[in-house]
Amino acid sequence: MSQQGYVAAPPYSQAQAGMGGYSAGFGNPPPQSMGPIPTGEYWFNVMMALLKSQLSVIIIFIFFALVSFPPPVASAPSMSPYGQPPQSAFYSMAQAPPPTQQLTNQMSAMNIGGYGKLDGQRPMQVPQSPSSSAAPQQYHTSPPPAMGHPPLSPPGQQLSSFGSPPPMATMGSVAAPPMGMSGPPGPGSPISGPYGAFPGGFPGGPAQMAGPPQKKLDPDSIPSTTHVIEDDQAKRGGQVYVTNIRGQVPPLVTTDFTVQDQGNASPRFMRCTTYSFPSTADLAKQCKVPLAAIIKPFATVPKNETPLYIVNHGETGPIRCNRCKAYMCPYMQFMDGGRRYQCGFCSCVNEVPVQYFQHLDHMGRRMDLYERPELSLGSYEFIATLDYCKNNKPPNPPAYIFMIDVSYNNIKSGLVKLICEELKTLLDRLPKEEGAETSPIKVGFVTYNKILHFYNVKSALAQPQMMVVSDVAEMFVPLLDGFLVNFQESRAVVNNLLDQIPDMFADTNESETVFAPVIQAGVEALKAAECSGKLFIFHSSIPTAEAPGKLKNRDDRKLVGTEKEKTLFQPLRGVYEQLTKDCVAQGCCVDLFLFPNQYVDIATVGDVPSHTGGSIYKYSNFQVHQNIDLRRDVEKSIGFDAIMRVRTGTGFRATDFFGAVYMNNTTDVEMAAVDCDKAVTVEFKHDDTLSEESGAVMQCALLYTTIGGQRRLRIHNLSLNCSSQLSELYKSCETDALINFFAKSAYRAMLNQPLKTVREILVNQTAHMLACYRKNCASPSAASQLILPDAMKVFPVYMNSLLKTPTLVGSTELSTDDRVFHRLLVNAMGVEETQVLLYPRLIPLHTMDVSSDAIPAPVRCSEERLSESGIFLLENGLSMFLWLGQACPPDLIQNLFNVPSLGHLSSEGV
Repeated sequence: MSQQGYVAAPPYSQAQAGMGGYSAGFGNPPPQSMGPIPTGEYWFNVMMALLKSQLSVIIIFIFFALVSFPPPVASAPSMSPYGQPPQSAFYSMAQAPPPTQQLTNQMSAMNIGGYGKLDGQRPMQVPQSPSSSAAPQQYHTSPPPAMGHPPLSPPGQQLSSFGSPPPMATMGSVAAPPMGMSGPPGPGSPISGPYGAFPGGFPGGPAQMAGPPQKKLDPDSIPSTTHVIEDDQAKRGGQVYVTNIRGQVPPLVTTDFTVQDQGNASPRFMRCTTYSFPSTADLAKQCKVPLAAIIKPFATVPKNETPLYIVNHGETGPIRCNRCKAYMCPYMQFMDGGRRYQCGFCSCVNEVPVQYFQHLDHMGRRMDLYERPELSLGSYEFIATLDYCKNNKPPNPPAYIFMIDVSYNNIKSGLVKLICEELKTLLDRLPKEEGAETSPIKVGFVTYNKILHFYNVKSALAQPQMMVVSDVAEMFVPLLDGFLVNFQESRAVVNNLLDQIPDMFADTNESETVFAPVIQAGVEALKAAECSGKLFIFHSSIPTAEAPGKLKNRDDRKLVGTEKEKTLFQPLRGVYEQLTKDCVAQGCCVDLFLFPNQYVDIATVGDVPSHTGGSIYKYSNFQVHQNIDLRRDVEKSIGFDAIMRVRTGTGFRATDFFGAVYMNNTTDVEMAAVDCDKAVTVEFKHDDTLSEESGAVMQCALLYTTIGGQRRLRIHNLSLNCSSQLSELYKSCETDALINFFAKSAYRAMLNQPLKTVREILVNQTAHMLACYRKNCASPSAASQLILPDAMKVFPVYMNSLLKTPTLVGSTELSTDDRVFHRLLVNAMGVEETQVLLYPRLIPLHTMDVSSDAIPAPVRCSEERLSESGIFLLENGLSMFLWLGQACPPDLIQNLFNVPSLGHLSSEGV
């Protein structure tokens, strides 16, 4: 094995005050706050916390509290939330301590959950060693031969090794020297519990041990996430990534590259936690690395790449395996002169239909191999036959229904007027089929407070007509003809309505609202029209009016930090559970735009969107000059009434699914809609030994309705290597995909387990993975050195950031709604979104060359990188914040903001 090495500074035997739970804390006390945070800017709190937590440098400030976690308490598993398969994945993470107890002790010294500050740093040398990788196997239609497996490293070969740092945030490839860990166990030893030995900031930890004082550390010697990103961009950026090699690791999600599909799906559609699966279940259990794929079936394809080909087999439909029902793909092996083929998934031999027959060449390949996308490409689409349609009838084009809360606060704030003005500009931009001039999507409009108002906007009318439904307990749609219309035909009437709505309710005093009946009305409207669609709901307060789905304020901050804290994240069932089932059955997706000034119980009102493939947007204390995400939400590509199944080769299977999906059984992933932003994370488990020769293959098949009303099957295929060598597995890991899996699995587990248990399981899982690597893949080294695989050298940075996300922090200073909102967001994210969310980009704008379009390279996301004379842009994919140093040059302020100095700026004017 060959890995790039990073060696820590010489070990020292005594911890600095504050490490491992020592009461003094690190170094100096934190500085005073820079001033009050603008009300409602929740992401500013989060991102400043990430900054101050020093994701890549060992400098940590107290932000919420100095947290130290006691051992977890075993809790009885509760029932799985509806629409999800039984809970199993996260419990498997809580195992006995790793065989290398030394590593667990090192992890204890990291104090992953704590906050403090290390007041000194020490320069460290970073030796470089060449890296090598096993020769990849070229892809072809027959099962590829086995990969070569290099032996373990000889004693003289260097690995990524370094001493154990105090907080997990500091772990890169060089870290702080270890604590003294020799001698009998005492108060500083990790405390054992039902989940094994849990490292963390326990009282009386390793800091109690004696020895000389710790020396300083040079933060620039610690491998940083920004350097890893820059190195990958330098090596693989601008290149063509060809997918004809089985098990090759793609460029990072942050790298700019072009994909050429030659038999495996683009990494834009599918990414894996590792691209070399362990060959046996015992090996998988030993390494503790989760085996998962993050699938984004509708990912956006750049304009410089070929869009998916559409295959039409006519009335006979797609060719499928008779046994496992896998669709025709490059992994099928043709034989007997082309008259039969062997399935690449279940090995069943099938007859080739007469109309699909083709002779084979001297290599055993079909003569039309490169003329058929399903035989030569990793991703493509089939036109589905009526057998794939409901009731064997072709579907109608979908509809968009806009439902606006017109209660007192929304009218007085100007929000209703803003939404109506925005809609007038957006309805011309509804998504349409490629090459079509107009969109086939129909639109409808509803306003509501305690009652619902439906509008007839038929093109023949001179003025829109309102119809009121006050009996919200028995919701129905009062009109069919004229409610859902083609915008191009009814443009004048629709624009007239949007002009009138703010004036119609200008004198309202009604402040109570309903919510569940609003969704029910949308479902009933789509049922009546016999189509699928999306509801755009603009809501601002907790639904307290007497109606089905009425909610009470259950935001009890006293539960934070207790066994019952998990109840704050659990949605209320009953009405909303049934609504979810109705929405999925009808193909009704719900997008929720929230504008709250106080608690609205996002856990419950956001439950339907989070199970129907919908999105949730939250704008606390909204001001009318702010922008909302409506434009992109309306325009983005989308499929409706979708059902997805992931098929695998023999030896392993998909066992768990994470995302904005509904699970009615253990195999079918149902989504009322799926758009270009939604990703599903799929976990795999062994059920037999995998062949190193044939590898591991998987196929994602998505059946959906296009915006034009056509039923299609979108297919994504991916082949991975299998190995009996753990070194191959670790070398093929992808950190960004791993942290996506851990985030989603932890966010599901917190619905049934105490937060402290979830956090400790994450820490323990990290220790297990590193211990296995050290024991099985690393050459002998000093016990004081922590050794990481090169592919995972910044994984602890992301893990530390995950542990500091608002959902897992468990602070009373964060609102429950904010924490739930963050949880629901991450649940539907793909790899690129979680990467930047957990490690925001900090861009020094003052270094920008105004004569160039190039954006300055991001620097480490660290408070230390901020300079008093600089201007920095901080962004995490959701929000952007501009940081201005007190000593910014006046001419720079003048040029940017047209004011003479920093003192003349206000947050509203920026």
